[in-house]
Amino acid sequence: MNMERKDTRWLTSVALMMAIIILLANTPLGMIQLPIIKATTVHIPVIIGAILLGPVAGAILGAAFGVCSLISNTMAPTLLSFAFSPFMSMSGIPGAIKALWISVGCRVMIGVVSGWFWIFLKKLNVHRVVALPVTGFIGSMTNTVFVMGSIYLLLAGDYAVVKSVAVDAVWGLVMGTVLASGVPEAIAAAIIVAVVGEAMFAGLKRRTMRRSIQN
Repeated sequence: MNMERKDTRWLTSVALMMAIIILLANTPLGMIQLPIIKATTVHIPVIIGAILLGPVAGAILGAAFGVCSLISNTMAPTLLSFAFSPFMSMSGIPGAIKALWISVGCRVMIGVVSGWFWIFLKKLNVHRVVALPVTGFIGSMTNTVFVMGSIYLLLAGDYAVVKSVAVDAVWGLVMGTVLASGVPEAIAAAIIVAVVGEAMFAGLKRRTMRRSIQN
């Protein structure tokens, strides 16, 4: 009975975090305006979910983020939608498979890396005050590095075409995106994960204490 209750709570929590991801992905709340760029926030519930619920939950939430990205790039295509929607592929079925990996597979890795990195830090007895922002930063950089790295490794030619540059210039553009967008996003994620994560852990602690008193 206790195991069934635990599984139900886990599934309910995953569903709740998934709803938050869908909300962020489809509203302006999914972007934070920074002085220079807009920072994506949709991956933050993936990181928090991986911390609270484990790598498996993180992978599921990452997949939800990826599907939202795929749908968005299909329904409202942009210059780079070929890299995120298999339906916008510029190189047939091979390009579609690569786009599926970038849009969904790379986002699954956010949850997997964040979840296992959190477990690793806890085994090292790293205090939560440090572990939360560090995991937030690593999780966000996982998104940037996997997505931009995959675009460079798998779709450099197509990327060069849409950007109207030579293929050998793609590396510089990719690194520019990582530094100009990825690092600020990671810093924002570190702060938000630290604040929200601490609040959620505090809430879980209070709920556990109430249950122990009732029992």
